[in-house]
Amino acid sequence: MYLNFEVDIPKIPGKINYVKKGGTVYVRYVLERVYHPEKKYNIPEQRIIGKRSENNPDRMLPNETFVKYFGGQEMPEQKAGQTRSSCLRIGTFLVIQKILNGYKLPEILEKYLGKKKTGLFLDLAAYSLISENNAAQYYPSYAYSHPLFTKQMHIYSDSKVSDFLAGLTDDQRIGFVNEWNENRDHREKIYISYDSTNKNCQAGDLRFVEFGHPKDDRGLPVFNYSIAYDTYNKEPLFYEQYPGSIVDISQLQYMLKKAEGYGYKKVRFILDRGYFGRENIQYMDECGYDFVIMVKGMSESVRRVILENKGEFENIRKYNIRKYKTFGKTIKKKLYISDEKERYFHIYYSDQKACAEHEQIEAKIDRMTKYLNSLKGEKATVGDGYKKYFKLEIYEDDGTIICARERTEVIQEEIDLCGYFVIVTSRQMTAEEALELYKSRDVSEKLFRGDKSYLGNRSLRVQSDEAANAKIFVEFVALIVRSRMYVLLKDEMEKLDKKPNYMTVPAAVRELEKIELVRQTDGKYRMDHAVTAIQKIILKAFDMDADQIQDKAVGLSRLLEKYAEEGK
Repeated sequence: MYLNFEVDIPKIPGKINYVKKGGTVYVRYVLERVYHPEKKYNIPEQRIIGKRSENNPDRMLPNETFVKYFGGQEMPEQKAGQTRSSCLRIGTFLVIQKILNGYKLPEILEKYLGKKKTGLFLDLAAYSLISENNAAQYYPSYAYSHPLFTKQMHIYSDSKVSDFLAGLTDDQRIGFVNEWNENRDHREKIYISYDSTNKNCQAGDLRFVEFGHPKDDRGLPVFNYSIAYDTYNKEPLFYEQYPGSIVDISQLQYMLKKAEGYGYKKVRFILDRGYFGRENIQYMDECGYDFVIMVKGMSESVRRVILENKGEFENIRKYNIRKYKTFGKTIKKKLYISDEKERYFHIYYSDQKACAEHEQIEAKIDRMTKYLNSLKGEKATVGDGYKKYFKLEIYEDDGTIICARERTEVIQEEIDLCGYFVIVTSRQMTAEEALELYKSRDVSEKLFRGDKSYLGNRSLRVQSDEAANAKIFVEFVALIVRSRMYVLLKDEMEKLDKKPNYMTVPAAVRELEKIELVRQTDGKYRMDHAVTAIQKIILKAFDMDADQIQDKAVGLSRLLEKYAEEGK
């Protein structure tokens, strides 16, 4: 990606050369020269850092590689000749502004970043949420067509955004998260939902980026990212980032210590199956934390619990949990032989889940059968995953595969368990209460989905630890806002007779982006048209109406007029 301004071509003897492709002359920077004994000469390792200006041979349009190696030299803050768009999208901006002010986030950030930096920080958070992107090079395009939080709504270049991110410190980030959690009500008994994901990293040499076990494997190194979410107040509390090789189950105890450090005493934890393990459960017992946790996999103990109760509650009316189209039963027993306490096992069965899982098993066996049939008469090594479901007949003389027969009893055992799942709780409660608590993780799960899909944060594209930490910091603030939007839209939708498809966050953003200010011939911005019926329903979720939007639009217009005068 080439930046939209020109800089002087570096004058470094022996380090700069040019290559012409088509009508473009590219500027290359030689990093080093490596001697190859077999060829008996040096081969330069070089990178393209820009393309030469058509008007001035001593100038060039730089790219991100130039910023990496020559970022210390002065660059323009704003694109040359840039003006503000004649059509500004204000709807989502006004909603974000209201949520930010409601949480007093600008005031908290100003304590640690200062007023000038806080404006750009909030603009980057809004850009991430609205544009579903986090790449610095596209930020100026967003800023061109939106109101901004920066002083005089200043439009910064992508290189300045990169410099800004690289300049944010750990002290600023930690200070904000500490105060954010200090302001939460620690007297309440709350459930914290804790979950993690991993992100691919198209980046430089970052200390916490490693090859691990990514959920979205693109062959790239990853880092892990987790969020603690208050399911009672429906707010993200704090986040962690840690190396990609560390698995979820081993990170949990560190998170529990952090929760205690933030002052959360009266908390209980809702955990996914990835955190299910004897050591974690013992540690939560030692800390006095109650938990609701999905059981991992179908271990022998879980199978036994299900089989012992199979046929005693499915399709029986008194066990029906109608809201989730599921049947549930609760029993009390120890989790493992050496367990010092009895736990509450909540066993569930769903017809819909059973049908879906049965089809998945059949599809898996079909794929395996097709593959094994293709190996008949050949010498091949077959993994244990295949041997679990198939018995292979092989010629002893040369090891070729004759045929593969299904282990029908193994497959049938899996089919018999379709539709069942188990949640374990440390406190006594009904199966319905346990499922309701576990389902409250829905918001935090959508938070991760929103983070990856709607905030453009599936991957990081940075060149330093500082920039990576800063992007994750910006992302966390964007998630606080997005979570609030999600909750308010969901609550409002439940009041409606129908469930319209425009009450999700991405759909609502698309609708709100249609509320625009248009610059007319007198240079003043005015609303292009009235707020639509759909937009009114969306705005109601945020306790806003058409009159408020009109008032805010007039205020923005006056500010823009003032800034235009000051800029002359």
